[in-house]
Amino acid sequence: QVQLVESGGGLVQPGGSLRLSCAASGTIFSIDGMGWYRQAPGKQRDLVASITSGGSTNYAGSVKGRFTISRDNAKNTVYLQMDSLKPEDTAVYYCNMVVRMGAKGEYENVKWGQGTQVTVSS
Repeated sequence: QVQLVESGGGLVQPGGSLRLSCAASGTIFSIDGMGWYRQAPGKQRDLVASITSGGSTNYAGSVKGRFTISRDNAKNTVYLQMDSLKPEDTAVYYCNMVVRMGAKGEYENVKWGQGTQVTVSS
């Protein structure tokens, strides 16, 4: 069974920084895409940033230039460095991974983390 465990959320003042981490554990052949999503109260869950197995990245327009996604394949971990945080970044952040399992990676499953709260407020 593969599980994703997130860490790094919290309360920060506007203009501050936070770094989120999400580590996958279990029997994993490989991990394809990784990403971060967020959901504010009363709103849908939206993509914040994603990174392919080859390192190509994609960002939502609202975070471009402020957030950086990265991954450590040896640790099955994805990171989200968040700088110049704004109150509108307040949300629950979820990590997401496309995990391949089985002896030859023949099974694919989309996994989600449990979510971590990020609050930007003075």
